[in-house]
Amino acid sequence: MSTNRRVGREYALKMLFALQLSKDQQETNQLLVNFLENFRFADDDLGEPLAAADVPLATSSRLFAESLVNGVVEFRSVLDKKISEIAKNWSLERMTPVDLSILRIGAYELLYHPETPNSVIIDEAIEIAKRYGTKDSPSFINGLLDKIAKNST
Repeated sequence: MSTNRRVGREYALKMLFALQLSKDQQETNQLLVNFLENFRFADDDLGEPLAAADVPLATSSRLFAESLVNGVVEFRSVLDKKISEIAKNWSLERMTPVDLSILRIGAYELLYHPETPNSVIIDEAIEIAKRYGTKDSPSFINGLLDKIAKNST
């Protein structure tokens, strides 16, 4: 289960990065369809695209990724406000797009998925940051999501 959720989180990150968080729901829906029909990524260190898109993506991973992307897009202004309040001396524009996308996914889960323990959400975000971010991303993500978790309870 956790592996499928990790895959879902990683796909959500890749979709949000590709989308750059358009506010147009129709564009978001089309991206989800196109992305999930055409792209599969290997489970290697870099998550490289596979040549064949016929490798099945687990239904649970796909549904989880879709719910994360739709949630982040729908609540983007709330999430950005929370992140901005917590990120002292860091504007959203100054953050790398990967870090910001990971933060938005993590903040969305912390605020709107109370069934998932905060520690799991934060740990998953850190692991994804290690894989896709810079060397400073994991500690940056950890610090901000920890503050959001503490302020949301």
